[in-house]
Amino acid sequence: MTNREFDLVIFGATSFVGKLACAYLLKEYTEPNLSWAMAARSEPKLLELKQALGEAASPIPVIVADSMDENSLLAMCGRTAVLISTVGPYALYGDLLLKACVSCGTDYCDLTGEPQWIRRMMDLHEAAAQASGARIVNCCGFDSIPSDLGVKFLQEQAQQQFGRYCDRVKMRVLVMKGGASGGTMASGMNIYKEAAGNRALQAELKDPYSLCGENYDRRLSQHDVSVEYDEDFNAWTGPFVMAAINTRVVLRSNAIAVHPYGGDFYYDEGMLTGAGSKGKKRARRLSFATRVMAVALKLSLIRWFAARFLLPKPGEGPSPQQQENGHYDLRFVGRTVRGEVIRTRVTGDKDPGYGSTAKMLAQAGISLRRDVDKDALAGGFWTPATAFDDRLIQRLQSHAGMKFEILVD
Repeated sequence: MTNREFDLVIFGATSFVGKLACAYLLKEYTEPNLSWAMAARSEPKLLELKQALGEAASPIPVIVADSMDENSLLAMCGRTAVLISTVGPYALYGDLLLKACVSCGTDYCDLTGEPQWIRRMMDLHEAAAQASGARIVNCCGFDSIPSDLGVKFLQEQAQQQFGRYCDRVKMRVLVMKGGASGGTMASGMNIYKEAAGNRALQAELKDPYSLCGENYDRRLSQHDVSVEYDEDFNAWTGPFVMAAINTRVVLRSNAIAVHPYGGDFYYDEGMLTGAGSKGKKRARRLSFATRVMAVALKLSLIRWFAARFLLPKPGEGPSPQQQENGHYDLRFVGRTVRGEVIRTRVTGDKDPGYGSTAKMLAQAGISLRRDVDKDALAGGFWTPATAFDDRLIQRLQSHAGMKFEILVD
């Protein structure tokens, strides 16, 4: 690893998030002595990206590699210590790349929100990653760094204040302003496509412990937020679409860290909709829309129609103005077995799924290279909270527009 040509490579540099990540490393944050390259399947698009990024991009090398060409992926992975992938849906385009990273002992991080693909990759490559030393860290974007590191931050503060961790934690979205990209929409619809007619996968997608391993104790029933009044916030709460992946990641963090939060750890997420009758109506509308969408996307004709006429295409996403005006405010409440309560929050500038995600992903890749040595973290599949320590949180606060804070009543 010390002899690799690059510290990191951004694969999918010409994708929507990939472009943002490259621009971030060139124009907003410069990691000292970081050698990196931009990679994608199209050389003309890579050269077009370099030109668009200006003079600062001229010394950055480009690598041509194709998600479906294993030899090109092996050649690319053999040149870098860390590979950052933005190429999704990962269930369609991520298999050979992850396999190549494992084969080369190359560390890897991505921004997937596809639990069925993560589970499949763990089943196929966990042992090989442990043998080669490749550290695989999925979900390093808005799915699921704010949730996973947010819980980690809360639990560390609880340990300092109370001498124990919280066995119950909830996250509520107070504010979330941003847009959606075609890549994210394609990933979501592909999950429904894979699950159609596949009862085993349908059961897996209903299991909040699906990433915790077959031997994990599943007797504890986790809570799915629908429409409810949350006394901790004096407001109504509806479902949060990203809870499906975030809760799995947080529960996996507790599982593979050997239950620091306890064997009976509860975690759930929801979206605050306001107080009074208006808040209740908003929660009901949100819940209804979520259920209707889940039913509709099971139908292939509706998926085709939505992709063809309603949703942004791959490579499309929020405008620069939408990215700049976006932001988010996530609130956490934790309770210990003795009833002690702690409140924290995680905030971010720019839109959560793209402007902020690009910065999170870049800092995660840098931290994996610079902060987490091989003696501290062995090869295998990890979550953000188990792979990274407070140094990534400090990076995110110093360089990525995020804040992790304790709230005082």
